Amino acid sequence: MSKIEIKNLTFTYPGADAPTLRSLSAEIEEGDFIAIVGNNGCGKSTLCKTLNGLIPHFILGDMEGVVRIDGEDTREQEIGTLAKKAGYVYQDFENQIVCPTVLEDASFACLNYAMPDYEEKGRQALSICGLASKIQDYVWQLSGGQKHLLALAGMAALSPDILILDEPIAQLDPAHADKIYEVLKELNEEYRKTVIVIEHHTEYIAKFCKNVMLLKDGTVKWKLPAKEAMRRVDELQESDIFPPQVTIAARRMEAEGILPKGTALPVDIEEGRNLLLPFLRRKQSGERTVSKKIPAGEPLVRFSNVTVKYRSVKGEPPKVFDRFNLEIKKGEKIALIGSNGAGKSTMLKLMMGLVHPEEGGVYVKDRLTRELSKEELGKTISLVYQNPEEMFIKDSIRKDIEYAMKARKIPEYEKRTEKLLEMFRLTELAERDGRLLSGGQMRRASMAIGVALNPEMLLLDEPTANLDIATRREIMKTLAMLKDITDTVVIATHDMQLVCDWAERIIVLCGGYVIADGPKEEIFSDIYVRGQVGIRPPQIYDMGRELGIKDPCFTVDEFIEYFRGEQYA
Repeated sequence: MSKIEIKNLTFTYPGADAPTLRSLSAEIEEGDFIAIVGNNGCGKSTLCKTLNGLIPHFILGDMEGVVRIDGEDTREQEIGTLAKKAGYVYQDFENQIVCPTVLEDASFACLNYAMPDYEEKGRQALSICGLASKIQDYVWQLSGGQKHLLALAGMAALSPDILILDEPIAQLDPAHADKIYEVLKELNEEYRKTVIVIEHHTEYIAKFCKNVMLLKDGTVKWKLPAKEAMRRVDELQESDIFPPQVTIAARRMEAEGILPKGTALPVDIEEGRNLLLPFLRRKQSGERTVSKKIPAGEPLVRFSNVTVKYRSVKGEPPKVFDRFNLEIKKGEKIALIGSNGAGKSTMLKLMMGLVHPEEGGVYVKDRLTRELSKEELGKTISLVYQNPEEMFIKDSIRKDIEYAMKARKIPEYEKRTEKLLEMFRLTELAERDGRLLSGGQMRRASMAIGVALNPEMLLLDEPTANLDIATRREIMKTLAMLKDITDTVVIATHDMQLVCDWAERIIVLCGGYVIADGPKEEIFSDIYVRGQVGIRPPQIYDMGRELGIKDPCFTVDEFIEYFRGEQYA
């Protein structure tokens, strides 16, 4: 077992005006399960990269202070020795997968260390991570969630005492997210591993973690037991961390006098039920406004009997879609949801003409995509990728935004570039390389690039993944601005709060089929759909149901209305 000691750690990246970490001191005990939280840019990833020696052995900069594991200074140990003490699953975990088959990849690190039982260690790690049935599969046959588990297995095979995971569930559906955390819980409790997660999903922190460390301005503000930490609502929100919704609701009710001062705030649904039920003002179902009906605009995109198959080296190629049919109309705001591997990204690529069906056709304005050039499709539809850095090909945001317009010889493209820079609040960043921006800045810049050609439809793949609350709100503001540019938007997402706040129509994919299609009230009330796909509404929705509130509550504001005023008594 390994104890971590950090004393007066300061680190400054080359060329940076100020240090990222500032005289940071902390201790992490053996066997802890700790979440490191804080706003984007506070130093969470930088701190964790000092634990496995990436800083300063590979990532250069000015480092002062000391980081000790087992009492030994990480600067005085070889990187290979540290890797066996502190394993790391990075935010971009797919870059850690280097072999063609599942077993080869899980065993690779052990083979690299010339361990004679490397294959057996790989098998054991795959079994712990729930991938025993996938041992002989090729990596490209796995879903996104399964690849994340494979990256974890590859790290766990070395059996390091410390497991570090950077945003382990940022791009996963709830079922795969639950699996990741159940595996981490087992590794922590059964195998006595110290687990460190960088995490924004506070409901998982409250359920699985033992302690929480809050970073602010490059140093540790506090370290507390997980439930106590989640009750620090005001401090967390000041640092752009969104506590569990039931905790936020109770804190606001305490501030309004609905709950007495000094109430121990609940951090999960069970605690919420026990606290809030006596304060609930009984109210008959009222005339709550439901989501807008799907607008009856003209068809913009149509899928007709579309069949798509993955390529396969062995066996029958698996089908993503089998005689798939769907219609998207002009003016719709659509959320595309479903588990990892359900076909969401494939559907976006079909509309863009990046993938063509084996059978059937995808029609854009009644013309087959396979008959349209990329330039013609680009005038109608634009796709903003899940990883925004993939949108940057030049050395400045200005050049990236103007690139497509300049290539197509669009008149006065410079004026439109200036307008987009101003609209997306990028003017001061215009000469910066997009790959060096913060998460929220990258998202805004990628959207500006996506709408540069003034498309009729914009497709967004996971626009809020990996973002803290402030950056997420920034993206929501950006989405609101899109109504002045394009009135048809399709978002593929696992972010159910985004779905509830923004979408007017929800399409649920499962196994390549549409199993539900309608407004949020209809989708989240369908228990079969929720169970089949593993989607999960915002916590406040389930809290309302647990208390017997008939009308669905999709926001904290809607929930608190049931506890306010005599008119509801």
